Amino acid sequence: MTALGWLQIALYLVVLIALAKPLGAYMADVYEDRPGWRKRIGAPIEGGIYRLAGVDSSRDMRWTEYALAMLWFNLVGGLVVYALQRLQAFLPLNPQSLSAVSPDSAFNTATSFISNTNWQGYSGEATMSYLTQMLGLTVQNFVSAATGMAVLVALIRGFSRKQATGIGNFWADLVRSTLYILLPLSLLLAVALVSQGVVQTFDASPTAQLVEQPLNYDQPKNGPDGQPIKDASGSPVTEHASTTEQSIAVGPAASQVAIKQLGTNGGGFFNVNSAHPLENPTPLANFLEVLAILLIPAALCYTFGRMIGDTRQGWALLAAMTVVFTALLASAYITESVPNPALVSAGIDGTPNANYPGTNLEGKEVRFGIANSVLWATVTTAASNGSVNAMHDSLMPLTGLVPMWLMQLGEVIFGGVGSGLYGMIMFAIIAVFIAGLMIGRTPEYLGKKLGAFEIKMASIAILIPPLLVLGGTAVAVMVEAGRAGIANPGAQGFSEILYAFSSAGNNNGSAFAGLSANTPFYNTALGICMLFARYWLAIPVLALAGALAAAKTVPASEGTLPTHTPLFVTVLIGTVITVGALTFVPALALGPVAEHLQLFAGK
Repeated sequence: MTALGWLQIALYLVVLIALAKPLGAYMADVYEDRPGWRKRIGAPIEGGIYRLAGVDSSRDMRWTEYALAMLWFNLVGGLVVYALQRLQAFLPLNPQSLSAVSPDSAFNTATSFISNTNWQGYSGEATMSYLTQMLGLTVQNFVSAATGMAVLVALIRGFSRKQATGIGNFWADLVRSTLYILLPLSLLLAVALVSQGVVQTFDASPTAQLVEQPLNYDQPKNGPDGQPIKDASGSPVTEHASTTEQSIAVGPAASQVAIKQLGTNGGGFFNVNSAHPLENPTPLANFLEVLAILLIPAALCYTFGRMIGDTRQGWALLAAMTVVFTALLASAYITESVPNPALVSAGIDGTPNANYPGTNLEGKEVRFGIANSVLWATVTTAASNGSVNAMHDSLMPLTGLVPMWLMQLGEVIFGGVGSGLYGMIMFAIIAVFIAGLMIGRTPEYLGKKLGAFEIKMASIAILIPPLLVLGGTAVAVMVEAGRAGIANPGAQGFSEILYAFSSAGNNNGSAFAGLSANTPFYNTALGICMLFARYWLAIPVLALAGALAAAKTVPASEGTLPTHTPLFVTVLIGTVITVGALTFVPALALGPVAEHLQLFAGK
């Protein structure tokens, strides 16, 4: 740990919180369709989109109509992404002459991008054509993020309306999220990133002549079908290769990087994601990208408060998120700054000093260092982002526990754009319900009484992710197809599987990177988890929105629990932490905790 590292972390938090109010107020104006410069510039474009699509944006939808529109739109988007991958060999903008993606990988990627997960079991620059990256993946980066924001806005209307039959119009919410929020911010960020050296080009990959000896390496040996050949143990068979030149992957990266961060998508244009020097070249680019990840989720808390007419409620939710995030970030920085005993025992001095930052730089970019690597790992898993600027598989065991548990908390500590906040609101409803049980009173939240239906919907939204994570992990460690992907047996291998299903089951998308997951088993299993994690949560949230909108507003009384006070923030944090601990501590004990004990015991 260094004073500069703590200063960088503090600066990040200050800038993030400072931007939450102005951006949150702007987004509230967008969703409430208030007049202003935005409408003067964008109204003709917005109206043209509705006319072209044949949509009546003024029609108020019941929650069932809203949900069907969302599902239909996402289904069509998934089919388009799948088709682009399977047909890319015959389509334009494919200067690398890449072949079609396999059916199971194409399914996994399609479900990943429509669900705002962006899990990648492939190397982007070596698998996807420019057309697939732009028309398929980048477009879904926009609309999958806008879908989560639309569902959140529908839920907010459920609280703000009384005895209403509708919760808004999905098509209007989708278009406004994209046109007025995601697109302008992405344009600004993309330009800033290009100024820092992030590549943005349609040119084919250039080659560079090696200045030293020919590069000798082993590469996977493929069979006649183009698939890797494996030996009897299931390990890939390799063959010797040599080259005197290197191909430098390029492409339209800056535009995708901008929206992948702002939309909490996380899919990397390059295989190593934001650790790539052409995707994240400088400390300033790193700061802008990691700031963009939490920018909209934090600002939506203020949007929530503005739209329900009480900004204190939004600040309370933001405070709960920030307290948990800061505590886990600090613990991660501390544990990652401890010298690795395995390296110390090997004769490497693990004591940091003024000229030597310590021994834990394995898997990290030197230009970012430990503090910024840990900050990114914590931010990307607090949000449902999943991008990485360091390899999480190389983190110290207890450091790796932090991003894993942040996902397992339900991706509600900021979380994805829209989805993180409506997940936290589900926890707030449960917290109010628990408080109501303590005093024998019907729970109320934001002027709405919470009955059996509301509590059931909130419970479903909270319990589905743990079921997917723990169930998927159990299946993977029991079947041979799941165990075959483990390169590191023991506690680390279990952690890799648990992390993968935690990522898919909470729509995150990051990976421990030591698990061979681009196989029919993992592509299918993780794809199914991603679909259920997205839509089995969104549907109950919309059903809850419909029930709340139809309910009467009840005035606050002396028995009403104030939900904007430090006491309620504490209760809410306790609810989130308790559910996460009771659900996942046994599994975490078998993975990162066991590995930590083995590492420091010298085993």
